[in-house]
Amino acid sequence: MATPRNAAAPSSSSPSSASPAAVTSRISRIAIGLEYDGSRFLGWQTQPGGGAIQDVLERALAAIAGEAVAVTGAGRTDRGVHATAQVAHFDAKAVRPETAWVRGVNAFLPEAIAVLWARPVDAAFHARFSAIARTYRYRLISRPVRPALDARHAGWYYAPLNVSAMSSAARALVGEHDFSAFRAAECQAKTPVRTVHSVDIEQRSHEIEFVIRANAFLHHMVRNIVGSLIYVGAGRQPAGWIAEVLASRDRNKAAPTFGPEGLYLEKIEYDARWGLPQ
Repeated sequence: MATPRNAAAPSSSSPSSASPAAVTSRISRIAIGLEYDGSRFLGWQTQPGGGAIQDVLERALAAIAGEAVAVTGAGRTDRGVHATAQVAHFDAKAVRPETAWVRGVNAFLPEAIAVLWARPVDAAFHARFSAIARTYRYRLISRPVRPALDARHAGWYYAPLNVSAMSSAARALVGEHDFSAFRAAECQAKTPVRTVHSVDIEQRSHEIEFVIRANAFLHHMVRNIVGSLIYVGAGRQPAGWIAEVLASRDRNKAAPTFGPEGLYLEKIEYDARWGLPQ
């Protein structure tokens, strides 16, 4: 069993303190909310040598459950991508209070990841397939000098950007479209069709934030969109170019993929019947 990184968790969260009656053959499904600093991990999905968020999370959950635990996330964030509201689920035979799945698990996690909440859910719930919408935020520092404090937590562009032109261009992305032009070559999605509900671009001093809400996203879709919008903001392409790239369905027509540092999985939305925090 792993050793907690800090003070011992409350006794209720320790598998050794649970009475024999606390563990039954009944399997329960638990949903959890997470935040993490993606710069410390090799992405969400488990890796052969470990080091992924799924790897460290499953070890921590196993320490509390007293058995191996497999975790399914709502989104498979890439290496360097952060989350303020990732959602995952797992099945366990162990009966534990919700506090054990939060404070107890956090005692076994590195400081760059934390469980925010835990809820028992119906067995039909699926963190990925039950989600009805997702929101990503991309933080960009726009100034001549690269950032130091935000080096791992924001993207950077060295020149001023025209936010009005980028906002005008982004309107072409709203709606149901084939997003092949903004899809990574290694994307495994069965279809490139996605519905983008909104694209908002906000500026505060030297920081620009791109907030995109959609039913689902393709691999690298947000970073490819941000990279192309920056081309427009920098004056390298006109606002109408985004619509042309989208219609082309050709990845080679769009801008290069922008870096992962500024990308945050900000929100996963579910039907109210699941009873999860919104």
